[in-house]
Amino acid sequence: MEQEKTSDSPNPVKNEIWEWAKALVIAAVLVLLIRWFIFTPFIVDGPSMQPNFHSGERLIVNKILYTFREPQRGEVIVFHAPQGRDYIKRVIALPGETIKIQDNQVYINGEELEEEYIREAVEAALQNGYSYNSDFAELTVPEGHVFVMGDNRVNSQDSREPSVGPVPFDKVVGRADVIFWPLPQISIVKHH
Repeated sequence: MEQEKTSDSPNPVKNEIWEWAKALVIAAVLVLLIRWFIFTPFIVDGPSMQPNFHSGERLIVNKILYTFREPQRGEVIVFHAPQGRDYIKRVIALPGETIKIQDNQVYINGEELEEEYIREAVEAALQNGYSYNSDFAELTVPEGHVFVMGDNRVNSQDSREPSVGPVPFDKVVGRADVIFWPLPQISIVKHH
């Protein structure tokens, strides 16, 4: 004798679809939370960070790090620029420090700043007879701000420009931590 199916018996196809739907919703929520609060992608646009970063490279920016501490000298950060775009630059001077550029050299609190990350580019510029760092009058970085410059000093709109100026901490998106595209360039970003 055949047993009749009741409407209360579980349907394996419906259960499978329900389980997949729950897994996809959970995955989407996790991706959004990670993207909004922890990491975000960024595309380098322009030559301002050459020779260390090139236009079209894609980076992962750590958004949570500066919740726990302030940016440090030498770190490469992404920030919201006054022009409505996000910029990538290197932190050169910290709150309360004085910065001055004279005779192609950057000085922090009167001491020469060693910048290994652009040493070869500076030497090449000098050999070709031009200055890599234009003179910049002494400035004290306000509290709650950092002074940033591009690694390609002759082609960078950065804190030396009145339209950008020192960057407030609340405008910093995060620290560039990984280059993930193009594939041959995959690497951890070196912060000096």
